[in-house]
Amino acid sequence: MHEGHHGMVEANNRRGGHQGRGKWLFPGFLLLTVLLAAIPGQARLLGFDLALVPMLVGGGFLTYNTVIATLETRRITAGSLVVIAMAGSAYVGAYLAAAIVAFMMIGGEFLEDLTLDKTRNAVRDLVRLVPDTASVRRGGEWVVVAVETLRPGDRVLVRPGERIPVDGQVVAGTASVNQATLTGESMPVEKEPGAPVFTGTVSEWGALEVTVDKIGDDTALGRIIELVYEAQERKGRTQRIADRFAAYFTPLILVVSAAVWLATHDLVRAISVLVIACPCALVLATPTAVVAAVGNAARRGVMIKGGVVLESAGRTSTLLFDKTGTLTLGRPAVAAVVAFPAATASRVLALAAAAEERSEHPIARAIAVRARNEGLSRPTATGFNQVGGVGVEAEIEGSLIRVGNRRLLEGAGHLWGPGLTDAGAGLEFLDEQEKLGRTALLVAEGDRLLGGIAVADVVRTRAGEAVARIRGAGARVVMLTGDNLPAARAVATKVGIDEVYANLLPEDKLKLVSDLKARGAVVAMVGDGVNDALALTLADVGIAMGAAGTEVAIDSAAIALMGDDLTVIPEVLELSRRTLRIIRQNIWVFAVFVNAVGITLASTGWLSPVGAAVVHNAASVFVVLNSARLLTYRTHPGHEAAHPVPGAAANQGGG
Repeated sequence: MHEGHHGMVEANNRRGGHQGRGKWLFPGFLLLTVLLAAIPGQARLLGFDLALVPMLVGGGFLTYNTVIATLETRRITAGSLVVIAMAGSAYVGAYLAAAIVAFMMIGGEFLEDLTLDKTRNAVRDLVRLVPDTASVRRGGEWVVVAVETLRPGDRVLVRPGERIPVDGQVVAGTASVNQATLTGESMPVEKEPGAPVFTGTVSEWGALEVTVDKIGDDTALGRIIELVYEAQERKGRTQRIADRFAAYFTPLILVVSAAVWLATHDLVRAISVLVIACPCALVLATPTAVVAAVGNAARRGVMIKGGVVLESAGRTSTLLFDKTGTLTLGRPAVAAVVAFPAATASRVLALAAAAEERSEHPIARAIAVRARNEGLSRPTATGFNQVGGVGVEAEIEGSLIRVGNRRLLEGAGHLWGPGLTDAGAGLEFLDEQEKLGRTALLVAEGDRLLGGIAVADVVRTRAGEAVARIRGAGARVVMLTGDNLPAARAVATKVGIDEVYANLLPEDKLKLVSDLKARGAVVAMVGDGVNDALALTLADVGIAMGAAGTEVAIDSAAIALMGDDLTVIPEVLELSRRTLRIIRQNIWVFAVFVNAVGITLASTGWLSPVGAAVVHNAASVFVVLNSARLLTYRTHPGHEAAHPVPGAAANQGGG
């Protein structure tokens, strides 16, 4: 059963916990009563200590949750120490201290929820952009229906200015579609029949008829939302260590508290030790940072599958790039047009485009696109004929025009023959372009060579910038490809990669990843998620490009980039490293250091239970606020170089 976007919103709301004003009431009530209880003389005026109210209400809530968690996990939880500390405070009459502990624990959870809500809002806002209705073809007419009633195979109409309600494929019309909400691309993308379109994007110009492929939770947008929530459940190594530490921490602090009581015979000091040592900051240290970082990435069209992925990305020492479809666009384009003495470059290109007009080969399309971009008018071609393994021929303006490869000079084919004028220039052109890894074609009119056209895969415009930023951060960058070595080296030179492995089969890529990991490298692999799915899965961090609409990329990769901007990769790596630094700050500064100092002060009598409660819970607040900085963190070119990848220098050897 497919869910519409309303289903996605409802699911988000369910996950989001208390909604609206209600989520403020409980911590707000506790804060108000704690503040009133701190007023001198209130107990005499009321006849009882007002601190009993927040202590009993908040303490009861925490005790119930702790008992349930202990029964479910069958082990001592971090909440156990909190409950013991509150009980001890109540026993010695420090009701206000117990009330502050209860308020700060619940208030800390509330602040954590606020951080989480900011993450949820990032994707929730995208969901709200999906229209409530869609124009669908029914009985030969366009009928407006609710989006959730659509089914795969339906045909919907998207008018200029409207948002696209489904993931699907264009079957009619052309339009400029703004995909910034999904992929982060700043420029509209031209869509024509056969092109994919995605939920939540908007047609800025032109109308489209789209066949529905996916709706609701099954769309690319729905997958992003789901993965953001799944990320909260995927714990990284740092978080697991914190969890284990919290389990051992409770018995240890009980022993320390008992030792203080035995040494001083002062129960208040022992209780102060329990209060200051509550491991709230430690428990919050990692999950708050992970949730904020995942939310930050989601707003930029990047899906990160949890804390373990963030940690591995932050430690990446070797980054492997697949060539075709990753560093390049994966489609041919004209790289060079050369005219011999008998012609001009414009004439060579125009005649080649005319001769190739009826061919469906990708190279023919590349030549046609170049001619159209240069505004050349193509003459009419007749008598089109395709000669297998050689090229095409057609009659244009009374002359036989031939476009073909090296065999054109070798006499292959029934109409091709040796003795062409300027054959020497043709051979020189072929040799030069093939050394660059390009596909080279010659254009002949009758028995005279007019010139040559070289075609190559197009390097992504910002690939060089991305590689430079990654290398500037201290990571080793390697290119892998199944293509031939000259073509691979040509692309590598353009983007600034020195280490290249060519002529690789998928299993060869897999072995290379395995070998690098065996030598201690933390390996990230960037690919399109299709022919390199195995390597993406084996790598410590698999990063899939252009994952919008590509299920295999989303499933096989740990990180999925919904767009095709390679500069997002160094940003994600820096965000991951930043997250690790924030987690370490949270643990060692706000959890370990503050607790160590606080325990010392409490055991010597410098901190009362109330003071201990304030100091301890202030540390928890700072943990949440420190993690929340990741929500708005943004890197800039050159920023990564200031923070080298840990261990990268040790992995600069050959692969």
